[in-house]
Amino acid sequence: MTGIDPARFSADAVRKFESSDGGGKPGGLNEVARHVAAQYRRDTMSPVMVSGVLRIVEFAVLFVSGIAVYCFYLGPFTHLPWQYPLVLATASLLAVTLLELTDCYLVSALMRPVASFTRILTIWAGTFALMALTGFMLKVTEDYSRMLFGIWFVVGFICIFGLRLVMAGLIRRWARDGRMERRAVIVGGGEVTEQLIRSVEKQPYNDIRICGIFDDRDDKRSPPIVAGYPKLGTVSELIEFARIARIDMLIVSLPITAERRVLQLLKKLWVLPVDIRLSAHSSALQFRPRSYSYIGAVPMLDVFDKPINDWDSVAKRAFDIVFSLIGIVVFSPVMLAAAIAIKLDSKGPVLFKQKRHGFNNEVIEVYKFRSMYTEQSDPTAKKTVTRNDPRVTRVGRFIRKASIDELPQFFNALFGSLSLVGPRPHAVAAQSHNMLYNEVVDGYFARHKVKPGVTGWAQINGWRGEMDTNEKIRMRTEYDLFYIENWSLLFDLKILLLTPIRLLDTENAY
Repeated sequence: MTGIDPARFSADAVRKFESSDGGGKPGGLNEVARHVAAQYRRDTMSPVMVSGVLRIVEFAVLFVSGIAVYCFYLGPFTHLPWQYPLVLATASLLAVTLLELTDCYLVSALMRPVASFTRILTIWAGTFALMALTGFMLKVTEDYSRMLFGIWFVVGFICIFGLRLVMAGLIRRWARDGRMERRAVIVGGGEVTEQLIRSVEKQPYNDIRICGIFDDRDDKRSPPIVAGYPKLGTVSELIEFARIARIDMLIVSLPITAERRVLQLLKKLWVLPVDIRLSAHSSALQFRPRSYSYIGAVPMLDVFDKPINDWDSVAKRAFDIVFSLIGIVVFSPVMLAAAIAIKLDSKGPVLFKQKRHGFNNEVIEVYKFRSMYTEQSDPTAKKTVTRNDPRVTRVGRFIRKASIDELPQFFNALFGSLSLVGPRPHAVAAQSHNMLYNEVVDGYFARHKVKPGVTGWAQINGWRGEMDTNEKIRMRTEYDLFYIENWSLLFDLKILLLTPIRLLDTENAY
């Protein structure tokens, strides 16, 4: 997929880049980099998700085709009414499992169904052979119709192979339209990076689209154009680029032996919610095969993985929707009472919207019940709320202590800007001693590698309320990073169940 026209740049764009200072204004992206980033704003379909959905669809197609043959040949559930569906479901599951074990769900295999014809036919035949062997061992073969299974063998194979022909056409179209791909940025330059790009481009049917190159070195040591791709900026500017573009992977193209330089780069890049790989294609060092991942045949060393990705993100989103709806139903009387009390206590709207940092450092709007006098509200949270703060209303003091002011965030979680569990989002201008939080804690923005939450691991461990010291910010960040590194649905459930209990401690809430 590398080398596709949209990933490259017009001659005019390249000339414009060469005639500029390359880095644009200090601390910002140059015009070409912004133009490229804008091309990749839209999310793509993950190849892992596509192949995962195909597994489910193929199981359903095989099972439904078997049931259809059964109903046509013997009548609707007239003979062995539960045994036949059980056998058909087991055989369908076995076939999908064998297809998985033989790499038939790799993108390269899905794009070439004709080349996989013999393998798919062999697996389907092997499934029936295992069924026959199991029936023989259990002495139940006489109870089942050989003709029925013979018809299903033909119908099932036609269905599954026909489905793969359709999928091959869809995947090619999605790849051509840029809807299904893994977007990669290369960190580094020069001859080593050119060798890497050429190696990746040689890989048939790979799903990588190279979006550009970033390097701190000047044009003498690192040419502005490498293998047709321009150097878009420095590594620091890459952070801003990755905030705009939907990037999946960073490939660090530096010799593994350049340990100090590699560590400097990783210290900057690890805050991004992307996979980070260290290219090993030109390294003389040899690791165990298990240590590598591959783009085609190009070896990579896995340094960081994007947290809560692919099917994990689907599971977490389902968790958020289900428990947000439950929370809205359970707490609706409390929210209604709070809204009435706020309206009677002071003038102004019931809800208060505040801009906070969300996933990948994007700015989101978070809903809260208004707890301050309208004319004294501080949407940017530049001045934190302190004990006995005169800006807080009478009702506001109560709902803040009881965390009732946060209940509208169930709707944020339902609509997707927040998750129920995750690092608590801070206001965009939140400060400690006139310093922004990211100036206090090195790597603070790594908290934004996942979607922020209504509650979190830091909050139930006592790090909630006013962040009036640098130590509190560091500890909250430390607990948030622990959560990100150890996430699971059970961990989310534990935090969610512990939250009401820990909220009884209102010492730091005011």
